[in-house]
Amino acid sequence: MAPKTKRKCIADALEDLEPEQLEKFRHQLLDRKGESRVRRAMVKDKNYMDLASVLVSTFTEDGAVKVTEELLKEIGCHGAAKDLVEDVSAQSGGNGGATGGGSMADEVHFVDKHQLELIDKVSNAAPILDDLLFKKVIQQEMYDEIRKLPTTQRMMREIFSGCLKAGKHCKDIFYESLEKNERYLIDDLKNKK
Repeated sequence: MAPKTKRKCIADALEDLEPEQLEKFRHQLLDRKGESRVRRAMVKDKNYMDLASVLVSTFTEDGAVKVTEELLKEIGCHGAAKDLVEDVSAQSGGNGGATGGGSMADEVHFVDKHQLELIDKVSNAAPILDDLLFKKVIQQEMYDEIRKLPTTQRMMREIFSGCLKAGKHCKDIFYESLEKNERYLIDDLKNKK
């Protein structure tokens, strides 16, 4: 039997929710901040299968798993979140890591590992924001909102709390921009290991 897709793992996790929990999940999804927003019409009166499809089409498969896990925790469904991660990890492990990215639990991304230092030590967030906008990690509206913030630290916190939650691809683009614009800081953090 072929391993389940991440979309199917998400659908299975949502199927196990009580109707009121599924409604809370919908509301949290609509209220979620970030560059990828879900419109009310996309989730209104949708069942768990449709919600899984919306999540994957909006956030990519890896991003959808992460967003689903976060939202399940936010609505108090920690068991369902844990089951989802275990289900996805079991499926990823079942194909010998042939997907290239490995499972979610394999390794902490560099930007996550050094989040506090990056928030504290990045000296100029503007060119990083420009890169994120140009590469479509953030939308113009989010770009404008972040640019209004008074300090680089607040800008960096907003980047971490918003667009970087969408998944590894966004973090990779962010990391590339950091390497280009904050080379000495990144070199210093790499040597810390």
